[in-house]
Amino acid sequence: MSATISILFYLKRAKVNSQGLTPIFQRITIDGKRLDNSTGKYIDPTKWSPVLSKMKGVSEEARTINGHLENLKALVLKSESNLLKKDIPINDETFKNEMFGTKERRRMLVPIFEEHNRKIKELLGTEYAPGTLERYRTSLKHTQDFIFWKYKISDINIDNIDHAFITEYEFYLRSVRKCNNNTAVKYVKNFHKVINICLANGWLIKDPFANYKSKIKEVIREYLSTEEIETMMNKKFVSNRLEIVRDIFVFSCFTGLAYIDVKQLTPNHISFGIDGDKWIFKNRQKTDTASKIPLLPIALSIVNKYASHPICLNEDRLLPILSNQKMNAYLKEIADVCGINKELTFHIARHTFATTVTLSNGVPIETVSKMLGHTNLKTTQHYAKILDIKISNDMMLLKEKFKINTPIIETKSIS
Repeated sequence: MSATISILFYLKRAKVNSQGLTPIFQRITIDGKRLDNSTGKYIDPTKWSPVLSKMKGVSEEARTINGHLENLKALVLKSESNLLKKDIPINDETFKNEMFGTKERRRMLVPIFEEHNRKIKELLGTEYAPGTLERYRTSLKHTQDFIFWKYKISDINIDNIDHAFITEYEFYLRSVRKCNNNTAVKYVKNFHKVINICLANGWLIKDPFANYKSKIKEVIREYLSTEEIETMMNKKFVSNRLEIVRDIFVFSCFTGLAYIDVKQLTPNHISFGIDGDKWIFKNRQKTDTASKIPLLPIALSIVNKYASHPICLNEDRLLPILSNQKMNAYLKEIADVCGINKELTFHIARHTFATTVTLSNGVPIETVSKMLGHTNLKTTQHYAKILDIKISNDMMLLKEKFKINTPIIETKSIS
């Protein structure tokens, strides 16, 4: 598609240099839009002809400068011709790219990653937990360290990220950073999210993750047995803080709520359920899926115990929970006092609810999944796999049925 192009050379008198010389500028007008650029030449303004748009006279200086201007004019015409041959519509942008070799702005990885993290920070408390932001900040740090380790640069153009980059990044995480399989895979997964942003915005045409495969190795989740829960519940603590931490941990064992969800609980989250008893109605912080949990007697008694606690009254909380860091520190102390030889953390309470409290007692896995607020039944099935005792009990019931209904087969040997 053709366009109206005009060329003009003029003096930019506002930019006279210290020698009193004035720069010559070139103005290219494309359908009314101007592109002004310096020619790099300076002359005495008295020697310039505005009518002819060139230097006066036939001196060596005039021939040199006017020749330079003619070359620039020829370059404009050549650029126009190239665009027509390529069947590219002529406008100020396409012409500028052809004429001056300017390309689309290079997009670097680190600013895109930083912008992603900034948006997560802005949504803290509503859509993301602080731990999520911290994981992505760590992931960015590892990515920057890898880029410097591999390429000796501080950032990389996203166009240079390919399959080899990703496999090398995973190797770096495993070998240099000493990450285990699941940790390395999670960091690569975080990086993949940033690449998906680039793809969604059209900044990348080819997905560098197209042929990449990784697999999370299943980890056996720690949980407390019935005996360990009873030991903890029956323990008398001298310290009031340990008693509070124990009670809130036990509450989570009998509700399945994660730390952040327990922290966010208010009396308004408790209401009467379909059976007329008290239930917890709350959306999980992590997935925003609804959790509807009938309050078992032990959990309800803990709620009633702290109903008049100053923190609960003043801060509109259901329980006087401490920070996650302090809860985990005190839980290790509780484990020592109770003789529980496990690395006790608050999240173990959630695992305990899924295994010891519910699945082991015959609660269907679909019901457990619903109470835990899982978006996928496969997530809940991880708990079912580790319950050998449940398998044993179920098979014992089956054995008893066979004893009653199956005829006795003689076991004498056949010769």
